[in-house]
Parts: sequence; C-alpha cells; structure tokens
Amino acid sequence: MHPHRTALPCLLFSGLCLLSSVLSVSAETLTIATYNLGNYLPADRVVRGAYQRNYPKPEPEKTALRAIIKTLDADILAIQEIGSRPFLDELIRDLKRDGVDYPHSEILETPADPDRHIAVLSRRPFTLVRKHTDLAFKYLDATEPVKRGLLEVHVATDAGDLALFIVHLKSRLTDRPDDPESTIRRTAEATVIRDQILKIYPNPTAATSRFLILGDFNDTDANRPLRALSQRNKTQIATSLPGTDSRGEVWTHFYAKQDTYSRIDHIMVSPALKRHVQNAAVTIYDAPNALIASDHRPVIVRLSLDKK
Repeated sequence: MHPHRTALPCLLFSGLCLLSSVLSVSAETLTIATYNLGNYLPADRVVRGAYQRNYPKPEPEKTALRAIIKTLDADILAIQEIGSRPFLDELIRDLKRDGVDYPHSEILETPADPDRHIAVLSRRPFTLVRKHTDLAFKYLDATEPVKRGLLEVHVATDAGDLALFIVHLKSRLTDRPDDPESTIRRTAEATVIRDQILKIYPNPTAATSRFLILGDFNDTDANRPLRALSQRNKTQIATSLPGTDSRGEVWTHFYAKQDTYSRIDHIMVSPALKRHVQNAAVTIYDAPNALIASDHRPVIVRLSLDKK
C-alpha cells in the first residue's frame, strides 16, 4: 500500500481529534443542583422512635446530607428548608471540614416563614444578588406574600451573565377548606414570581436571557404552578427539564405520611439556555443514603457554555 495513502487518513484523524479537543476546551462546564435539605432546623420530628418537639436535625441525617453534597460536586447549590443564618454557617463550616468549600453564600429570610428559608452556596462569586421579599398577590379574600420569597443570584460565565431564581413554593398542607391542597395559593405564588422574572428579562427568548428557575415547587410538571412559570400567553419563559435517576425513576420526594413518591423538585431553563443542557435533561440523585439525609432527592443539571 502506498505510504501516503495510509498517512492521509491518520493525519485527518489527528486533525479531527485536535479540533475536538479544542472545541471541548472552549466549552465551560457548570454543574448546578437544587436540594431540599429536609428541615435543617429545629422542628417537631420522630427521633429514635420517640416524638420530639423543636428538635434539631439529627447528626446521622446531617452526615448523610454532607456526603451527598460532596458527591454532587456542584459549582452552585440551591437549597431549601434551611434554618436562619447560623444554620447555614454551620453547614458551610461542616462541609469545609469534610473537604467541600463553598466560599460564597446567600440566604433569604422572610417574615412570612420565620423558620424555613431558601439559600445558595457557590464556588463562584455572585455578580448580583436580589432578595425579593415584597412579592404579593390576591388570594381569595386577602392579599398574601410569597411565603418564602424569591432569591435571585447572578454569576459570570464564559457565555455571559447567568441568573438563578431560587424558589420554594407553598406546600400542600393547609387548613383552608376553600383551597384544600393550596393549589390556588401555589399557582398565585408562581404567577407573581413569573411576572417578576419577566420584569428582569422582558424578552425571555433573547439570546442574552440566560436564567434558571429551580427549587422545590411542591407540585408536578403538569399542574398549574409550573405551567404559569413556563409560559405567559404565547410567550415561552422557561422549560422544565426531564430527568431520571440511574434506575429510570423520576420521583424526588417521598411523603411518608401517605406513602407516596412524586416529582416536585425541578430545574427550569430559559429558551436561550436550553441548548446548553448536557443530554437535554437533569439527573436525579439516587444512593442508599438519600432518604436518610432528607425526604427529598437532589436534582442536578450540567451546562456546557460556549465562550462568547
């Protein structure tokens, strides 16, 4: 065989490999996760078979929680059901002792829920932080606030500014017979949050509108709260990403009282960000320690962001 004929394919292959390597280097990978920590605060709970009032999160749960966070290896971690700032500081300190360092953090505390808060841990500095505590809406016969507010943080990426809108919508627990599962209230919270996002990104389909809406939505993908956040009239705002765990299961929350599993934790992305999602889906964490740490399982998205 002619030596030049064998060399040419090899050169072409080498060139393609080099091009592939250059392209892969030019894309920045960012791992983002959302995780409801399962009452990382004093709460009424069963501990070693006995009911305890105002009891802190047990140490075995905290240990399992930190092990999971270490495994996630997220650049940015949105969290729900954390206590006040000292509880967040404790978590950051204990994670650092375990070899996981998050030098940047924010917490949103609201008067409407003095116990359970939303927060964010990050390896990257925030370029902008907004704590939306004044969002309110008409609810049946009164005006009510978004119970846990809306935490907005921005980080710089190679592709440009990236925003995260972290939420924890109202749970289904209520004593109101006129809204038995708080669906009306939860939908109203989602709607006013959506309208606030549209004030910040009036053209959500623009190439520069790179944002995520993530957290505990306390509802499934097909119901009204997520539909409200997905679209207003004909304007597409965000898409809820599909995903499974390693066994093909889709649940993120186990409700022991009713022995039910459901998908209520979500990551939504703006139209401009959708093409950057690796595998066009999220991953739901599953391991034996998942339900020791919390009644929720984390949801993870990995973004491949091209340089501008």
